Amino acid sequence: MSIYYSGAFTRSGGVTSAISKQLKLVNLKPAKKIQIQFDPFHPNAVTARDFLFHISNPKVLDTNIKCTIKTNIVCDRSEPQIKIDLADSGSIKLLLNNLTVLEIFQQINKHISSKVKEDPSSESTTKVAGNQKRGKR
Repeated sequence: MSIYYSGAFTRSGGVTSAISKQLKLVNLKPAKKIQIQFDPFHPNAVTARDFLFHISNPKVLDTNIKCTIKTNIVCDRSEPQIKIDLADSGSIKLLLNNLTVLEIFQQINKHISSKVKEDPSSESTTKVAGNQKRGKR
């Protein structure tokens, strides 16, 4: 009558740690403008408000200083939505009717953060700095 041991007694960090992990990966360099529209009386408006709270984090906003975040509060019982205008003349529209905040950030990382081009000059400076640290030891 013992409990079966599955190999681990630890639990995952939960939804909050998963959101913070996705939030660290967000890069807004391809985005020019983010519009968040929601009706405060809609049952799923909580998702849009939580997204607005997380995206307003200073560390996320520092990834693109020129990106503006605009909130449109309407009173027409429409479902919450996010419209992201990209710098390269495109836009992405996310309807938040059945999405969670974690799923929203996963979609943003999939569609927006993946468009970030890494600078080869920044990679070479980190390699030089890493070689200098090794030489001092």
